[in-house]
Amino acid sequence: MIFSDKTYKALTQVGLTASEIRAYSALLRTKEPTASELSREANIPYSKVYDVLSSLEEKGWVSSTNTRPTRYLPRSPSTGLDTTRQRRHSDFTKHQAVILNEIGPLYESSDSSEKPDILVLSGTAIETKMLEVANSCRSDVMIAIPETGKTLVPRAMPRLQELHNRGVNIRVLAPKGMNADFLKALSRVSTTVRIKADLFGGGIISDNRYVMILLGPEHVGAEASDTVAIWADHVGLAKFATMYFEYLFDGSEAI
Repeated sequence: MIFSDKTYKALTQVGLTASEIRAYSALLRTKEPTASELSREANIPYSKVYDVLSSLEEKGWVSSTNTRPTRYLPRSPSTGLDTTRQRRHSDFTKHQAVILNEIGPLYESSDSSEKPDILVLSGTAIETKMLEVANSCRSDVMIAIPETGKTLVPRAMPRLQELHNRGVNIRVLAPKGMNADFLKALSRVSTTVRIKADLFGGGIISDNRYVMILLGPEHVGAEASDTVAIWADHVGLAKFATMYFEYLFDGSEAI
């Protein structure tokens, strides 16, 4: 039995050696051979056949009997693949811990370590960046609309419609008293829309990674144009913002 080139390459990619592939192939066409019989059938030197069979057993591709002499049987390819995957995952986890424990602190303390971007925005830059954050979203977006951000809603509708058409999960928290037509329009392009009173701050969180926090004007009576925003791709800040959004969302009202 000779495997196709495609299958042979796949077997090597999952970790089998040429000798192990020949041995496994021979087991599929020979009924419970001994090591010496398999050595001849697979054209593997007798001095190496036990090492090959032992390796295949460890990888989950072969089993053996308790008889004398010992005989060998092929296990199903799904069993072999499952065992290989589990071993690789276990090995990866172990190596990951070693690498992160030693190299992680060195990287964090180096001048070349990657730093999260944090921007402070105002004016038209807020709308531009907010639409950019929404456009980058792939699976989930949370939006809290502050009192000072109501004017952004009509301009954001086309972008929200695009996200909705892509199947993005969109949750919107709007201020109580928002125009009913705006709320209806938001409902058509969102997964869930809820309202909450006294929603002074707001923002948008994309895929639990990118976050923009809208801060209201510093004093009562100030114009909406005085609003400033903080944008970041900081995972920790995004996590905090997500938790706060969930807190507000849980205490809001359905429309």
